[in-house]
Amino acid sequence: MSGSTSMADRPLSPRWRPAALIKASVAVHAVGAGVLLARPHLWPWVLGGVLADHLVLTAAGLWPRSRLLGPNWTRLPAPADPSEPGRIAITIDDGPDPQITPQVLAQLEVHKAHATFFCVGARIEQYPQLAREIIARGHGIENHTFHHPMTFSLLGPKRMASEILRTQDIIASTTGQVAQFFRAPAGLRNPLLERELVKARLRLVSWTRRGFDTVNNDPATVLGRLTRGLSAGDIVLLHDGHAARTAGGSAVILEVLPALLQRLAARSLQAVTLQSAFAAAA
Repeated sequence: MSGSTSMADRPLSPRWRPAALIKASVAVHAVGAGVLLARPHLWPWVLGGVLADHLVLTAAGLWPRSRLLGPNWTRLPAPADPSEPGRIAITIDDGPDPQITPQVLAQLEVHKAHATFFCVGARIEQYPQLAREIIARGHGIENHTFHHPMTFSLLGPKRMASEILRTQDIIASTTGQVAQFFRAPAGLRNPLLERELVKARLRLVSWTRRGFDTVNNDPATVLGRLTRGLSAGDIVLLHDGHAARTAGGSAVILEVLPALLQRLAARSLQAVTLQSAFAAAA
């Protein structure tokens, strides 16, 4: 996936194609059922196999950057024109926040940089003008569920679909834009998420590196995590919602973002939206 345009070029499939791990899980259950019918006394072995299978599926869902449950973009696709300047994507989650997001937008404007905001649908509904301002300034808004439930990975298909589609609707009706990407709360998901994303024509995006700026209030540490080894194609994660506060009371992103943008300029890296990066790969 990294450095390849094949997935970016390919139209989104209207049909869900289960990942190999999911197919293997179905096979484990089918074989187990057959064994129980033929030799019921082997039930402890069948139960052990099924439990092991569920543990593997759970671990894959708890690993935000995993591709074991389906496609998951952790880096940008390479541009079709190799002479294009190096790009990275700054992604900003959990907003919009009326106290923080306007300051983030101002910082981005100073540096002529663009970002992608993975917004919570309920917050777009609460602050529609702020969502429209994000779009008006040339940034992107993508889908981060409607309520941001931390139990999202435990939801069934119907509840997951509701969280996703309701957010698609509010983004479109508020901004006139159609979201193309999805990020699960905390990056946690279950084996059925990809099926719902295919129905909604969304791509799953996680990140290359994150600063843990919702729990770490030291801007220097957060910046170090984001910039150590930073290179073209990286997707970095910050938060304007649920942002940790520095000792002085400032949101960590407001201390980190200007320094990050300066580092990008020094390395001749351009901050672009996810949608523009994927368009450049086509």
